[in-house]
Amino acid sequence: MYLKKISLLNFKNIAQEELALCPGINCLVGDNGAGKTNVIDAVYYLSMCKSSLAMTDGQSIRHGADFFMAEGQYLTDAGKTESVVCTFSRKGGKVLKRSGKEYERLSDHVGLIPAVIVSPADSALISDAADERRRYLNGFISQLDRSYLCSVMRYNAVLAERNRLLKTSPDETMLGIYDLQLAEHGEKIHARRREFAERLQPAAAEYYRILSGDREQVELHYKSELNDRPFEEVLRAARQKDLVNEFTTSGIHRDDLVLKIGGYPLRKYGSQGQQKSFLIALKLAQYAIVAAEKGEKPILLLDDLFDKLDAGRVEQLIRLVSEDSFGQIMITDCNPTRLRTILDKAGGEYALFTVENGGIKQGDGNPRQDAAHNAAGGETGEDTATSAADGEEQP
Repeated sequence: MYLKKISLLNFKNIAQEELALCPGINCLVGDNGAGKTNVIDAVYYLSMCKSSLAMTDGQSIRHGADFFMAEGQYLTDAGKTESVVCTFSRKGGKVLKRSGKEYERLSDHVGLIPAVIVSPADSALISDAADERRRYLNGFISQLDRSYLCSVMRYNAVLAERNRLLKTSPDETMLGIYDLQLAEHGEKIHARRREFAERLQPAAAEYYRILSGDREQVELHYKSELNDRPFEEVLRAARQKDLVNEFTTSGIHRDDLVLKIGGYPLRKYGSQGQQKSFLIALKLAQYAIVAAEKGEKPILLLDDLFDKLDAGRVEQLIRLVSEDSFGQIMITDCNPTRLRTILDKAGGEYALFTVENGGIKQGDGNPRQDAAHNAAGGETGEDTATSAADGEEQP
């Protein structure tokens, strides 16, 4: 998947900009707060129809404006053109269109434009509670399996009703009905999460080995009560506890993705560099799985790549993502000299953009890449518009 051009209007601190991107590595450089991450987030919006950050759609509107618009023109690996437009206004809400046609449900867009992001916000996967890791799994799997997203949404609805019943007037008959529904949707969710965790484990371990120079061993596994017994049995065993606490205390909404280094919890025993290396390895493993499942290379977004990583690991990462198994990449950094030095050393081709106070100018990248970039920027594709799943609270 290749994003040829992105147009932004009133998106965060960007008043109006249009970028023609190259199919390889695109570098966004500038001071902190200049707007580099905002460009990355706009690309993510066009894939998932929501911000990659913990913020509302309204917070993505430029100060003083009433709406924002992001439009992307894409070329798939099979040569098909796509155009996606995402708009949000304070009065009209969010609209996502493909080929000028609005989606009835935003969730129908998830997976059309695959993207994988590595950003400082990923630290929440290590430092925060288990719901962050469940949210990560949900977003990952939803790009590949639309029925999974439907199961998550239905599970959430039943869980809310069951909790409401527990708080008001618990009725054994209704609890039994809700238990059957939770089990139906929950077992589907559990099976897919467990499958993808098992696929992530060897790939993440191998990428980490490459990044670290084979210095440490990492592992991950999916922790769930359903690993050992059926969901209905789990709910029956927790019934009295649920009645006392007035909410559902067991289920897949309590599951976790356990991350370890050298056999110990990553959160407690991993250095900041080791933790970030693990997160990058995890996202590269996700990238490989999405590419294999979709037959389409996702867009790889690397935000604030150099923070907490030593030069050796950064160079190893750049060499990795410069291989043919990766497609289009967007990288942000506040130090253009450092970034160019590493990219030139890696020997790949790239385009460079300078971001300043929400304004974006194309700089001097690798000359061969600039030629390809200019040629690609002249292509036009049929107008299309697409929509992505909104971030409902997920189990």
